Amino acid sequence: MANILTLDTSTDACSVALSLDGVVQEDFRIIPRQHTRQLLPMVDQMLKTAGLKVSQLDAIAFGRGPGSFAGIRIATGTAQGLAFAADLPVLPVSTLAAIALKAAREHNVDRIVSTLDARMNELYSCAYQMRDGLPVALGNETVSAPENIVLPDGDNWFAAGRGWVYLEQMSAEVRQAVTTPVLDIYPAAGVMSELALDAYLRGEGMAAELAQPVYLRDEVSWKKISEQKKKNQ
Repeated sequence: MANILTLDTSTDACSVALSLDGVVQEDFRIIPRQHTRQLLPMVDQMLKTAGLKVSQLDAIAFGRGPGSFAGIRIATGTAQGLAFAADLPVLPVSTLAAIALKAAREHNVDRIVSTLDARMNELYSCAYQMRDGLPVALGNETVSAPENIVLPDGDNWFAAGRGWVYLEQMSAEVRQAVTTPVLDIYPAAGVMSELALDAYLRGEGMAAELAQPVYLRDEVSWKKISEQKKKNQ
């Protein structure tokens, strides 16, 4: 097995988990706009409680997005810094896959459409099928307007995550194919650590400097929107 530290700051939640030979401890907090101040103290406390130093870990995982533009940069940068200093590999983990796994664990479902609110009347989404206890993506992660969401064939898809606040703007076909949405399923370091362990055992760890966040929107788009708002004020 392996000892893996996992970080996530992709939403209003901030979470840290430590997987020691498959046994997971997690610190999960809903603390909007406090991630920068709280993440490293949470990491320090987690390691102190376990009696470990960063150098005694096998890898560091992080929620690589999609999600809050600033949030995923915090987790990415922190994971890179810790891993680089200790010469450890990093493991980027999809936030949407983490939502799917959490939904499967808590609601005993195996077909999930994970979403996050992307703001600007858009959402991030991806459909998953559970196989051998882990979520398998049935397509690419996307960012789109609610009316453009298309699901794989079939019905009774479990609707997970805050992107489902846009349900009423989606097509009739989508509304009929999903269950009543459960909005408060966050990506969290605890379930991410399971995905990270699987990736580690498959040899998918990478050098810290190679790890990249996944925005789905590019930075230029965000700057243009910000500039547009300033012009309209």
